[in-house]
Amino acid sequence: MYCFFSKVRTYAVAVACLMSFSAFAQDKAKIFSKPKFSGYVIGQYQYSGQHDAESNTFNLRMIRFSVDGRILNDFAYRVQAQVNGNTSTLGESPRIVDAFVEWQKLPFLNVKAGQFKRPFTFENPMHPIDQAFMGYSQNIMKLVGFNDRVGEHSSNGRDIGVQIQGDLFKTASGRPLFHYQLGVFNGQGINTKDVDNRKDVIGGAWVMPVKGLRIGAFGWTGSYARKGENGVTSLPKHRYAISGEYVVNDWTFRSEYVHSTGYGFTTVYNQSGDAKKDDVNYAAGNKADGFYALAVAPVIKKKLYVKARYDLYRPQAEWSTGKTYYEVGFNYVIVKNLQFNAEYAFVNDRSLARQNYSMIDTQLSFRF
Repeated sequence: MYCFFSKVRTYAVAVACLMSFSAFAQDKAKIFSKPKFSGYVIGQYQYSGQHDAESNTFNLRMIRFSVDGRILNDFAYRVQAQVNGNTSTLGESPRIVDAFVEWQKLPFLNVKAGQFKRPFTFENPMHPIDQAFMGYSQNIMKLVGFNDRVGEHSSNGRDIGVQIQGDLFKTASGRPLFHYQLGVFNGQGINTKDVDNRKDVIGGAWVMPVKGLRIGAFGWTGSYARKGENGVTSLPKHRYAISGEYVVNDWTFRSEYVHSTGYGFTTVYNQSGDAKKDDVNYAAGNKADGFYALAVAPVIKKKLYVKARYDLYRPQAEWSTGKTYYEVGFNYVIVKNLQFNAEYAFVNDRSLARQNYSMIDTQLSFRF
């Protein structure tokens, strides 16, 4: 009899544990959505005819994996890693590019915290494939934190911080007429702590008077710093951008001007000792600006597009230092999530003895 009751008690405990685990699993399912795994690969072939620097090479431009999901339905999260590159530098090595959570319960007030895109310009937050050209425009690359003129390591337009954003003044159909965003960041780029205990404040706003049209302005004030032999050297950084975009019937028109004030360092920051030098590059000046204008037109809707871009960057905000790309090409969607891009660029670089040369770029990309 004792043995019988002992077995019953054991089974009861086991059933209770299973029920508790099942309840926990159900509660967990209510808390966390099923994670979504995705990614993309961009393969590239590029030819450059620059005098004394000719090149033609195949390249894995980008390989990324990401995990997205929701917590309690009100919070969205993302973790994204870039896995191609070398392991010798901070900017080009495999690395985490996104790691954030965002409270999205209120459409007029979202709160994001972690590492993510800086809220500066229309082009910066765009997906590299959707951006449509062989790379982001020069002013985005040099003045938003990709290969920034200040000497910051390659940060893909991202930093660590906190941001609020939202949509206001919706029409009867639910389309917002106004969007704002404002963030506070370390100012040092991805995967890096603050150095001078000063924060970057970046914000922007745009109006959307008709469907598909955005007209916006952005501001950025802060610093970039390094710790060297003479202590911390902190360089002020002040930037603004004026942006416009119109997307209608599969056509895209976009243009942005970016202006920067502030000196940079002579070297690009990475994990090797010499590159952490805090020498200020006074010879490069303290002003820079850039402008681009582009159009992407459908030949076969959702399938074949032709494109053109004018892309100017002036590293000292003077015409004598300007570098301009005149680009034409096409994009072909082979099947969903598989795309081929090709373009020709005539380059005029006024800093070179032989200023003009040609480039050819082709890219095959797929998403999963």
